[in-house]
Amino acid sequence: MRARATVAGALGLLVAASAGPAGAGRIVDYATGYPPGAVVISQSAKRLYLILDARTAIAYPVAVAKRGKEWSGPARVAGKFVEPAWSPPDSVKRDHPELPELIRGGSPSNPMGARAITLDRDEIAIHGTSRAMRASIGTAASYGCIRMLNEDVIDLFDRVAIGAPVMMMQ
Repeated sequence: MRARATVAGALGLLVAASAGPAGAGRIVDYATGYPPGAVVISQSAKRLYLILDARTAIAYPVAVAKRGKEWSGPARVAGKFVEPAWSPPDSVKRDHPELPELIRGGSPSNPMGARAITLDRDEIAIHGTSRAMRASIGTAASYGCIRMLNEDVIDLFDRVAIGAPVMMMQ
């Protein structure tokens, strides 16, 4: 009995360690045909899943594109950046002409937050968020990007590889 408890305790620690720091996603049952390391985003569930194997994933809450800015289909991770600077794309600048041309990386007002994982689609990234935008997580609020809590995007950033497949599903 003691050996069984020790093994169960060790497995529990292994699972907890593989999920990253508290609040950085949680391991869920997720049956899929996508390979380990793939990212699947559900627009309707407002969740991003990092595939661990054929039956499990790490799930993170996200903000997705608002109505009229949605996209679907495949992409790939094109780049990874720590505290990136941000220049508002034309589509954002049209709606918010008061924005500066550049917000430096690390600025509390930078909507990219702590990390950005760029995709091979025009002006689309999976990124953190500013403190003011944290409340948007779990909503449809972006211009096409996938917003995450900074602690979650840091966790994902450390796990995902450049070239990893990404699938946006409705």
